Amino acid sequence: MKYGDYKFDFEKLEVYQRALDFTNQIFNLTIGFRREIQYSLGDQFRRAALSVCNNIAEGSRKEGKSKKQFYNFAFDSARECIPMISLSVKQKQIEETQEQVLRDECIQICNMLYKLRQSVI
Repeated sequence: MKYGDYKFDFEKLEVYQRALDFTNQIFNLTIGFRREIQYSLGDQFRRAALSVCNNIAEGSRKEGKSKKQFYNFAFDSARECIPMISLSVKQKQIEETQEQVLRDECIQICNMLYKLRQSVI
């Protein structure tokens, strides 16, 4: 087996893949934010998006209540991205069309996370 062939269990989850793509979008987007908000809004936005991926990964190896707790953290972090999307529009850092795409993806990730945490026994 060569490097990169092995996949962790969480990497096989569609919600993880979508969260990873969303996080990548946020990183690419926020790199162009004005300097005045780069280290406040930009940094917080990146950390919230990254937290979704990290909590899915960490939660996947847990069991029961602990697993559900990490999936709750991921869900909360995804929801945290919504006001940052809105504020990014108000600060004229993203266009309204881009806002809708990001909101839609964030909502889809939240829906998937809700179902994922409901599946935990």
